[in-house]
Amino acid sequence: MLKAELIERAAHYRSAGDDPSRPLGVSRHLQDCPALVLNADYTPLSYYPLSLWPWQTAIKAVFLERVDIIASYEREVRSQAWSMPLPSVIALRQYVKPNEFPAFTRFNVFLRDKFACQYCGSPHNLTFDHVLPRRLGGRTSWENIVAACSPCNFEKGGRTPKQANMPLLTPPIRPTSWQLQERGRAFPPNHLHETWRDWLYWDIELEA
Repeated sequence: MLKAELIERAAHYRSAGDDPSRPLGVSRHLQDCPALVLNADYTPLSYYPLSLWPWQTAIKAVFLERVDIIASYEREVRSQAWSMPLPSVIALRQYVKPNEFPAFTRFNVFLRDKFACQYCGSPHNLTFDHVLPRRLGGRTSWENIVAACSPCNFEKGGRTPKQANMPLLTPPIRPTSWQLQERGRAFPPNHLHETWRDWLYWDIELEA
């Protein structure tokens, strides 16, 4: 069978054991089988959000010879004349250079600040605070925005931390993508398939 035909059929494979009455490609369980995507150096493309591809995308990438299969689920997808295990971990064959700096977003600010208020350390009712208030010329930037709980934000008001006698736990910085990824590793998603763990925590010291 030609590669193009295999790619075309990738979206129509049925998982082994699925209900025959279920239309091809709509198995609820298959949607719970994404592939962890590693760069060519076998590190995740991203920790937060975790670099995951839907099973259809992973299979197409295999057919296009853009990735290598590192590990598989104990499930198969098949057409009438062909079958393969569902990839659970894949690695790009061509290295993708990550951006040096992450996007300045609400989520990334929270991640940089470890999802904690930078005045009291509380993880609850988080919002944002301009360290140098806007009325004093403060900008909305990495270096002037911190995560702050609502009570601390209200207490500080339009003052500087020094004026409010509320010193910062950590001065705000513009993080690199590497620094933010390291932060993300401390906050793993709720679901981690067993085949992913060695690749997500490959440099953590093993316990005796």
